[in-house]
Amino acid sequence: MPDDRAAPVRPSPDALLAAAEQETRGRLKIFLGAAPGVGKTYEMLASGHARRNDGADVVIGVVETHGRRETEALVAGLEVIPRRSIPYKGRMIEEMDLDAILARRPALVLVDELAHTNAPESRHAKRYMDVEELLAAGIDVYTTLNIQHVESLNDVVAQITRVRVRETVPDAIIDRADDIEVIDITPGDLLQRLKEGKVYVPETARRAVENYFSPGNLTALRELALRRTAERVDEQLLSHMRAHAISGPWAAGERVLVCLSEDPRSAALVRYTKRLADRLRAPWVALYVETERALRLDTAERDRIADFLRLAERMGGEAVTIPGGTRIADDVLSYARSANVTHIVIGKSDRSRWFEILHGSVVHDLVRRSGNISVHVIAGDKETPAPGRSGAAVPTARRETWPYLASLVIVALATLVGFGLQKVLALQNIALVFLTAVLVSAVRFGLAPALVASGAAMLAFNFFFIPPLYTFTITDPENVVALFFFLVVAIIASNLTARVRAQALAARARAKTAEDLYLFSKKLAGAGTLDDLLWATAFQIASMLNVRVVIVLPDGDTLAVKAAYPPEDAIDAADLAAARWAFENNRWAGRGADTLPGAKRLFMPMQTGRGAVGVIGIDRDKEGPLLTPEQRRLMDALADQAALAVERVNLVADVEKAKLDAATDRLRTALLTSISHDLKTPLASIMGAAGTLRSFFSALTEEARSDLLSTVEEEAERLNRFIANLLDMTRLESGAIVPNAGLCDVSEVVGSALDRARSILRHHRLEIDLAPDLPMLSIDPVLFEQALFNLLDNAAKYAPEGALVRIEGWSDGAFVTLRVLDEGPGIAEEDRERVFDKFYRVRKGDQVRAGTGLGLGISRGFLEAMGGTLTADGRPDRRGAAFTIRMPVPPQARALKALP
Repeated sequence: MPDDRAAPVRPSPDALLAAAEQETRGRLKIFLGAAPGVGKTYEMLASGHARRNDGADVVIGVVETHGRRETEALVAGLEVIPRRSIPYKGRMIEEMDLDAILARRPALVLVDELAHTNAPESRHAKRYMDVEELLAAGIDVYTTLNIQHVESLNDVVAQITRVRVRETVPDAIIDRADDIEVIDITPGDLLQRLKEGKVYVPETARRAVENYFSPGNLTALRELALRRTAERVDEQLLSHMRAHAISGPWAAGERVLVCLSEDPRSAALVRYTKRLADRLRAPWVALYVETERALRLDTAERDRIADFLRLAERMGGEAVTIPGGTRIADDVLSYARSANVTHIVIGKSDRSRWFEILHGSVVHDLVRRSGNISVHVIAGDKETPAPGRSGAAVPTARRETWPYLASLVIVALATLVGFGLQKVLALQNIALVFLTAVLVSAVRFGLAPALVASGAAMLAFNFFFIPPLYTFTITDPENVVALFFFLVVAIIASNLTARVRAQALAARARAKTAEDLYLFSKKLAGAGTLDDLLWATAFQIASMLNVRVVIVLPDGDTLAVKAAYPPEDAIDAADLAAARWAFENNRWAGRGADTLPGAKRLFMPMQTGRGAVGVIGIDRDKEGPLLTPEQRRLMDALADQAALAVERVNLVADVEKAKLDAATDRLRTALLTSISHDLKTPLASIMGAAGTLRSFFSALTEEARSDLLSTVEEEAERLNRFIANLLDMTRLESGAIVPNAGLCDVSEVVGSALDRARSILRHHRLEIDLAPDLPMLSIDPVLFEQALFNLLDNAAKYAPEGALVRIEGWSDGAFVTLRVLDEGPGIAEEDRERVFDKFYRVRKGDQVRAGTGLGLGISRGFLEAMGGTLTADGRPDRRGAAFTIRMPVPPQARALKALP
């Protein structure tokens, strides 16, 4: 019968939190099929009509009918959100309009083909990402999916069908689905639909039957769909039970649990459980309950437990270790009910009857209190060896004698204290002195030394204090009874005290481990580079586990040591082979493992959800197994944290590289676009004019020849400016610009720039307004002239013919300001900084002015190299752009201006 005294079961916090989060999100229902053509879209539309008939606001986000008349008929009657057209490679692609759906905010939206890849200009790369945004907005979604598009099954489907599907969705999407409806028809019915043209057009259907839709393939895909749905339903059942504090089990599906101990027969239990789970087609778990008794196990017994857990993992089970209390049966049943276990396998006890009377029996407790859970009690095979291990045999740990001697010394001290107190205390009170010595021994040294102290205390109390003295003879029957109960109380007290001590030590060890892991996680979070992260990991593992550590990461096509503690640069061939095998297979290899046990080190992969990111190798001089079960769990925790940190650093590097690649691609595209125009256009003009002169020189008039030569000169000058701008920008980015500064008259430099720009400004009106008392500036006249020329060239490009280009300048004492104004279209406020970027040109309407987009950036670079600034703005008085140069007036120029 179940134990009614058991503590009330509380809902799982994780399950409650998941339920709370779901309340603010929309509900997702997936119509899952084994293959195209089973009727997923049809069933989704039918369900949408049913919801609409119930009063829900239902719209169609995207539905692909593929010309099927039955499906098209169901589209009628439902509101369809128009799709958004996106240009791509010269054609228009229609995609679901996510923004329109969010603005419409229906109660339910129908979204076909969840694994679809969106057009490049879409907000999200995949349609399932659009669906996640809709769910986050509180909108319910019905969607369709084929089983071959599930990421974790992609390789399996490829092996079955010999066709690898490129469009996949993460398994997390299915795991988060509120409902999954399997749309299932038999392979024969689906093949018949293909023949009838209800799935593909006849020619496509014929090729599909030959290459993909074979009866064997369809049967295998159908089983995959049903099994994946069953897994999700099983997870939902567990979440429901945990959220509602249902202790279970609910036998909706079979689950098997095997209880392990250090007994060598546990290997036989694991194998029996594997066979039982295979017969039931059920998942299974190997459970070890770690109690205070585990602290007293020797190294061989602890390693045996670790071997049993590894054996369970190798055979497809899940290995779990949980901390235990005073009753192992309670811990096992608590875990079994929380995991919805229906079968428990446990070994038959060979304890004596007296032992079971004194200490209880786990087997009997499980059988009596298991309720609806079936308990399998297996005798096992006493000759069954533990799973093999490499390395030397582990000697049985020897018990140290000094705790026992120390306990006897404590009893001797208690005897001396008793001698001092016997004149003032009664005999019964002196017994308390010895009882205190027993408790001190239990607290300090544990149970066995405390039991020795109990026996010694009883003998000393009898010999020195109970009449007749100095003999073990007891004449008074009352003293016999008192001495007996003294021994009983001493044994019970020492047992309880030792148990509390063991629990305190275990709790202290767990707290220390938790604190070390927390500090390690903080250290990893603060590591800025991969080298710092790896060195911190190597040091932490070495200090916590008292081992030597190497961390091996991929380096091109090979593996290389990236960090080690103590420092080490290389590993031998056997270790390298074990490291490579562990990395490629995501399993332990090397010393003490089943694979390549001859290696010096034990290698374990650093795993994340995307696979292994590296390998950690450990070794020590001590013979035998490297890790106890507790150390193995700690090692797993350290390796998992390090793997996540390494992946974080790698992802940051990947993001930075992607940004750099994107910027490089944009720069390359801009450069190619600019070159294709600004090189080709003047070259075409030069070649055309030169060809005309060569072919028709004698037939041309003098004026025509002059015009053609002028064209050659102007276009050559334009080409020269383009090449000069490219060279100047290269010099600026490389830091090769070093101004040759000296005191110069600003008016002279402006005049030189105007002479150079005369040809490009010949169709514009020019106005100059420079203050007559402008001080001299410390500038490089060549660079300053080029900067000013680029500003005039920009004004000539954007201002229409006949427009006014104005240059004005003034001084406010500390600065000289020059401003170039035009009457062009002006510059929008958001573009006033971007115009100085490389290859950036302001787009006005459908036209882009001729030019490279380098001139303004070069001007700013030159002026800043000379200590000045260049800004862009709109004209305050009319339409147009204004570029303002501000240069500081050097002290010597101010001194010259102050002279009479």
